[in-house]
Amino acid sequence: MFLSVSLKHLSLLGPVQYIQNALAREYILTASQGGKKKYASNSTQGPDFQTIYALVQCTADLSAESCVNCLSVGYQSLPRCSCYGKRGVNFMMPSCNFRYEIYPFFDELSTQAPPPLSPPPPPSSLPPPPSGKDDKTTRTIIIIVVPTVIVVILIVCISLILMRRRRRKLVNDIQSIHGDDITTAESFQYDFSTIRAATDNFSSANKLGQGGFGPVYKGKLPNSQEVAVKRLSADSGQGDLEFKNEVMLVARLQHRNLVRLLGFCLDGTERLLVYEFVPNASLDQFLFDPVKRRQLDWERRSKIIGGVAKGILYLHEDSRLRIIHRDLKASNVLLDAEMNPKIADFGMARLFELDETQGSTNRIVGTYGYMAPEYAMHGQFSVKSDVFSFGVLVLEILSGQKNTCFRNGESVEDLLSYAWTNWQEGTAANLIDPMFRGSSGLVRDIKRYIHIALLCVQENIGDRPTMAAVVLMLSSLSLSLPVPSGPAYYTHNDISPEISLIKE
Repeated sequence: MFLSVSLKHLSLLGPVQYIQNALAREYILTASQGGKKKYASNSTQGPDFQTIYALVQCTADLSAESCVNCLSVGYQSLPRCSCYGKRGVNFMMPSCNFRYEIYPFFDELSTQAPPPLSPPPPPSSLPPPPSGKDDKTTRTIIIIVVPTVIVVILIVCISLILMRRRRRKLVNDIQSIHGDDITTAESFQYDFSTIRAATDNFSSANKLGQGGFGPVYKGKLPNSQEVAVKRLSADSGQGDLEFKNEVMLVARLQHRNLVRLLGFCLDGTERLLVYEFVPNASLDQFLFDPVKRRQLDWERRSKIIGGVAKGILYLHEDSRLRIIHRDLKASNVLLDAEMNPKIADFGMARLFELDETQGSTNRIVGTYGYMAPEYAMHGQFSVKSDVFSFGVLVLEILSGQKNTCFRNGESVEDLLSYAWTNWQEGTAANLIDPMFRGSSGLVRDIKRYIHIALLCVQENIGDRPTMAAVVLMLSSLSLSLPVPSGPAYYTHNDISPEISLIKE
């Protein structure tokens, strides 16, 4: 719709009403009966003795009734037009138009019809714009597009430079490691092509599982050594800091109950960690499977508990570094061919100086249900944080149930609350996996382990034992145990313990 000028001098009389009374009937009638011409023009005396010249017109394809309707709609909509109250108007609609001026804009004596009014052509058939406008449009496009392209190119180049610089620094930091089993930095770093070939291009057939930070694949190196490759997802929460953390920490650690890191690979956006292959996967795949957990007899379960305790003790006190794991759970305990436990996944581990005892952070990492309350709520962590996680893990191993969904008959409740309630009522045997309840000797030993686990999950940090004390309690049946106080309660039954928490 095109609007130009309107009727200023008709405002006192009501322009729309005046035009309709003076001209509209005649023009509409003439235009509607004009055959294919569909137009009419005339002049009349307006207010202040001023002559008003007017013309109405419809497209040739309209019927008489449609022409009248189109022009009538135009008159009725005029008061809402921004041009209302001006000296003249050229009101155009897709199928009709009318125009009023105070000067002659058509030949009153001519009987020749004005150029026919046609429907607007489709966009594809519009004539090209004048060359001047074309030049102006071209200049505008150039002014907008060229700087935009330059800015995009600069951003991409700067991003690539920063990525390469960050990767080079990361490699340099990692290659500065000289562990006892690392002779050269080159022997510790793998080519991406080697890892891709070892895993058959990361085929689904070689996929061992899916962790919180990416999938894990089985592979075979050219020397026939089997390995497990953790391929960090590009959008995973484990970034360069966690990658560097895991490589630098695990490469320095040597203990039979810790998974051994063989090397790493950095190639573009690819970040790979190469571990020794542990054939029996993780503890949770046995412990929480109603069929597989029958393979975990009491001898194996007690060996797993003792091995995990020794591995955590090594991290806390016996290694060259003091390390807080911060994500100890059943899925991070791997089992070798003899079902010996190996603690894995050190991406969230925190390195302490030897004289440090505790720390705090605004970045809470770990898994619901395993985290100590002071860490989950306030970001305060220490060696006692791992002790709490160990206590939760022991209760899971003894019961065969996940910590936040312990099934008691038809009801599902929190494992820590259930264990503490039965301990106070003298019915701790209710917590034991049913496959062990038939032997009185096993029940006595398992109750002692429940006692130790409850000491580990006490809400008060100072009441929890150290891992050194825990290892001593597990190995000495004659050692008397203190009475535990109440644990920290986790009653969030709708939260799966497998949901990892990374809170920035």
